[in-house]
Amino acid sequence: MQLDRQRTGEMAVTGGEAGGVGPFGTKSKEKQGRYFRDRDRDQGRDTDNDSSRPAGGSSNQSSQAFDSQTWLLLIVNTLFGAANALSGTFVNVYLWKAKNDFALIGWFAFFHQVSMALTFWLAGKWVKEGNKMNSLRLGVAVAALFYMIVLLLQQQAVEYVWLLGLVQGMSSGFFWLAFNVVYFEVTSADNRDRFNGWAGLLGSSIGMVAPWISGWLITRLPGTNGYRLIFAISLAVFVVGVVVSFFLKKRKVAGTYEWAHGYRTLKDPESPWRTVFAALIAQGVREGVFAFLIGLMIYIATSNEMQIGNFSLITSAVALVSFYVVGKWLKPPHRKGGMLIGVVFMIAVILPFFWQVSFTTLLLFGIGTSLFIPLYTIPMTSSVFDIIGRDRDSSEHRVEYVVLRELGLNVGRIAGTLVFILVVSWTTAPQAINWLLLGIGSSPLLAWLFMRNKLVVRSNQ
Repeated sequence: MQLDRQRTGEMAVTGGEAGGVGPFGTKSKEKQGRYFRDRDRDQGRDTDNDSSRPAGGSSNQSSQAFDSQTWLLLIVNTLFGAANALSGTFVNVYLWKAKNDFALIGWFAFFHQVSMALTFWLAGKWVKEGNKMNSLRLGVAVAALFYMIVLLLQQQAVEYVWLLGLVQGMSSGFFWLAFNVVYFEVTSADNRDRFNGWAGLLGSSIGMVAPWISGWLITRLPGTNGYRLIFAISLAVFVVGVVVSFFLKKRKVAGTYEWAHGYRTLKDPESPWRTVFAALIAQGVREGVFAFLIGLMIYIATSNEMQIGNFSLITSAVALVSFYVVGKWLKPPHRKGGMLIGVVFMIAVILPFFWQVSFTTLLLFGIGTSLFIPLYTIPMTSSVFDIIGRDRDSSEHRVEYVVLRELGLNVGRIAGTLVFILVVSWTTAPQAINWLLLGIGSSPLLAWLFMRNKLVVRSNQ
């Protein structure tokens, strides 16, 4: 979430950069959108009036300004995040209450991640050669279907975690593939940090309110009525998201989808993607486990869904401020140092668990993560998309590169989840879980090591 992008204990954003100096250098904006302007001129298109123009083609607007399509994309992203924030964490708690089994929760996440990876790869052809907006809408619609299935299965849902995981993974795959491609097209190197700062800001705002409301409803209504209500509300929000998505304009298609492009890219010894892919795997390791485990740990420690809502309210309020500050002030030349600071503190906040796992230490972890994760996610994600747009050939294969990016993240998520399943199948001793969290939670340091020389990308790379 991409989760995608689920959010339980840390913010997951689709990218990040701050306004100001773009990663293509401090010279004129001529370089920034050169590929797209050259292509549009070759095709005889008027770049000033073409609403379907991809990133960097604006000549009348400030390079950091958002047009109506960019704002609409942010709205759709926020609605998708809101529906997941209402119910995402509580699906795992719902399954846990039916059967206290860490491995079961792990398998639910595993099927989700595998399904998402396959959907990304297979849907790439549709997104590149067909209507990518329909892929985005289908992702939202399948998310609604997921909650409909949960409502229908009720307590029997625990017997069908494989089905639930597959459906939720398909939803994430269809949505995030289309979203990330459109995101690349409607933003430029100069405003990509700002867009991701806004995405984090809006996500934090939703994360403050939605889980708290869900926790309040669950604890106030008898039995599982609260769960059924929040799942129904999520379904309704997804439907609204589908409606809003129809205001996003159909975007032009160009080229043919190359199934093996990612494989050929990774085989090329000169390609920056060899180390980028390794960094993405490292990033995914933490995401894959922390996305479902932290919220579950809060419930296990407190036996109260309201505390999950309180946790989200507090940590999201902190994240709202930190995303705003980092999104506004972190310049590309400072990404390397900023990302390292974020990584170090993200690891440090895990250490209190060795003293005690309680709501207090979990809250300390959540606040610390919310403070410093923007320093990690914003440079990491924005730099990868800058690499995608670094030259003409790379930009023409943006769909294949988005697929490659997501495959890297999902390889990491799957690996981390499998390690989690193996450990909890062997032992659930508190110290073992703590060492597992520290090991998996340290993977961002590997991501920084792989990315440290690529955090500022220039057009001649």
